Amino acid sequence: MRLIFMGTPAFAVPSLATLVASGYDIAAVYTQPPRPSGRGYKLTPSPIHDFADAHGLEVRHPENFKDTGEREAFAALEADVAIVVAYGLILPKAILEAPTNGCLNVHGSLLPRWRGAAPIQRAIMAGDAVTGVQVMQMEKGLDTGPVLLSETIPIADDDTAASLGERLAHLGADLLPRVLGALARGGLTPRPQAEEGVVYAHKITAEEAKIDWSQDAAQVDAHVRGLTPVPGAWTPLVRDDKTIRLKIKSGHPTNGPATEAPGTVMGADGNGIIVATGDNAAYAITHLQRPGKAAQDADSFLRGWPITPGERFA
Repeated sequence: MRLIFMGTPAFAVPSLATLVASGYDIAAVYTQPPRPSGRGYKLTPSPIHDFADAHGLEVRHPENFKDTGEREAFAALEADVAIVVAYGLILPKAILEAPTNGCLNVHGSLLPRWRGAAPIQRAIMAGDAVTGVQVMQMEKGLDTGPVLLSETIPIADDDTAASLGERLAHLGADLLPRVLGALARGGLTPRPQAEEGVVYAHKITAEEAKIDWSQDAAQVDAHVRGLTPVPGAWTPLVRDDKTIRLKIKSGHPTNGPATEAPGTVMGADGNGIIVATGDNAAYAITHLQRPGKAAQDADSFLRGWPITPGERFA
């Protein structure tokens, strides 16, 4: 089969790697243009761009498909199907319909729950016990197309967006040869999504990443894990009339009642920096980061930048 692959982040790399290893004819790889990153804001290719270059695949990175020429160039590839994995652009109808068998999307949730941009983060933040990955036939609506194949996996109590995302990425990659084989045989049976249970995984804003210490300790923990490594959960500490934004990299709920107001630092022990939460319990911060510095474990952080019991995260 002649394929077009469309993807951008590391989540998409296992899928492209599987297609390459399986010997499919990949006409072109579409990805987001290089973006400024790092302290020097150097233009940096996407992980998919790097992988495609390393394997001698043609790479295209249009800003969008509004230009007629870009649409015609896509159609001229005469692909049997396009595989889309976290590409990052809304595809117009002309692109969706250009390949003979349309566009298939690898999505990291159990649709219709968590349609949209951040399904993996949202599932952890919401405290979901299970999630999965699905291959669906794309249509004009946002993740509304019929499901072709799916797998379900549990979300572990210590899963972060990184660890869960890696498992889902490989699971999705494993589905692709099965889906494409069934497509070639004419053996796919699209299953329309349920009309009930639709939940949207909107892109996470910087303000939303702020920790709400009035939540119970389990909710705080899910919030931190769901935002690790990016964009990262954070909490403000006001000191000397300055607000310092601390990124919380990891932690866990801890035993013991907390009579202090939520967000109050109760002290530190071998578990980390103990902070009161809204359920009269506490959350132990084990790794954190202040602006302009590297992330540190709690003990190292406190040796260089003490936080006094009684201080409060706003």
